[in-house]
Amino acid sequence: LGPAAAEPRADLDGFYEMGLAAAFVRGGRFRKVALQFPDELLADAAAVAARMEAATGAEMYVLGDTTYGSCCVDEVAAEHVGAEAVLHYGPACLSPCRKLPVLHIFGKQPLDIGRCAEAFRELYPDRQSRVVVLSDVVYAHAMGELEQQLHPEYPNIIFSRVVCGELSVPAPPGEVRQFGRQFPLEAPGGLQDCAMFYVGAEGLALTSFMLTWNRCPFSSFDPTTGCGRRETFNVNRALMRRLYLVERARDAHVVGILVGTLGVAGYLVVLQHLRELLRRAGKRSYTLAVGKPNPAKLANFLEVDIFVLVACTQNSLLDSSDFYRPVVTPYELELACNPAREWTGNYLTDFRDLLPGACAHVELPPDVLAAEVVPDISLITGEMRPIHLCDPPIPQLPSSTVLACKDQTQALAEISPAASFLESRSWRGLEQQLGQTPVTKAVQGRRGIAIAYEDEGCEQ
Repeated sequence: LGPAAAEPRADLDGFYEMGLAAAFVRGGRFRKVALQFPDELLADAAAVAARMEAATGAEMYVLGDTTYGSCCVDEVAAEHVGAEAVLHYGPACLSPCRKLPVLHIFGKQPLDIGRCAEAFRELYPDRQSRVVVLSDVVYAHAMGELEQQLHPEYPNIIFSRVVCGELSVPAPPGEVRQFGRQFPLEAPGGLQDCAMFYVGAEGLALTSFMLTWNRCPFSSFDPTTGCGRRETFNVNRALMRRLYLVERARDAHVVGILVGTLGVAGYLVVLQHLRELLRRAGKRSYTLAVGKPNPAKLANFLEVDIFVLVACTQNSLLDSSDFYRPVVTPYELELACNPAREWTGNYLTDFRDLLPGACAHVELPPDVLAAEVVPDISLITGEMRPIHLCDPPIPQLPSSTVLACKDQTQALAEISPAASFLESRSWRGLEQQLGQTPVTKAVQGRRGIAIAYEDEGCEQ
């Protein structure tokens, strides 16, 4: 409600590229279109929807809130209204969608081209420097003008471009395509011989770039402050923290798979891949859909030793220091549970790279005999981890269930491990008690918040 109460901006047509969006709707002959806005742009939602309806004749539905991160296209909410396409406004992770056609309108945030070029010259005084220029998507519109200023002085400078609908097509030889960016690479030593210059504020996108391309020195220019700097983010320290979480995942017995997206293509395949990976490693797994994870939500699952978050590239690197249990990425779980995968120094944040047929897929090794098992020592506890010899899966029943006798008639019943754990808890939540509670009229309850109700301290 806070952002929506502000006044809409004056330059709606230019900022939101109304002409491009209207042409997209008319060209696809869409009759129902969902408009997805982040919280900071909701003030313009009503005005944009009204203008789009007048320009196209289609029905426009504003998605005021998203199930997961606002950078991802919320196809689930769009399908609730029967939308045929989505117009996604604001910052985006550019993850490919599964079903609906999508047009990304990033919003043309202002950029001082002269100050940005001056900061680049200060950071790279050597005119022969090999530098790849990356940018936040909201400043992509200004990269052409910045290239015109810098390319005559820096012959080895490389500007990346944003690609939205071409991610399913393999990149041409000699080019890098990742995180929705594409750029040619002609350095003799590959990408590690290049420096990276990022135009945008500090955030999840920059962190993901730095972890993935951790052999490249980074610098950045923040358009909001007009300052350029060399990034002092200690990549090695961050990687050490992530590798520590890998060890925690190796020690874990129960793993919670958090569904952090319902729109990114391939998420169902990676869920099945993680379940099989954990089964082969002898770990029990639960799949949990909790929306946007926070410490309070995940603290309800005390039986879970560690969580793995399946989300887009920007939201998968969750800082779990405030959580009761650690949260790892699918790549880190692969490092922990797939003996055939080794740490090479390259970090992966896109879970689709782990799937069969992808560039970084590693097949699970065949089962080994008991005499060939190598002892595994935990680097955290110093104790030997239990050896698990995999058995072939039982096709008749899911791997998370067992059979037990229901009564003396030897009838078989299916028992869930999660239900068994719930039975052992002293508090199991609210009970319905259907037919046992007398019907009464509604009465006024207690007022205030749970920590201090208004009637506390008064005579009862």
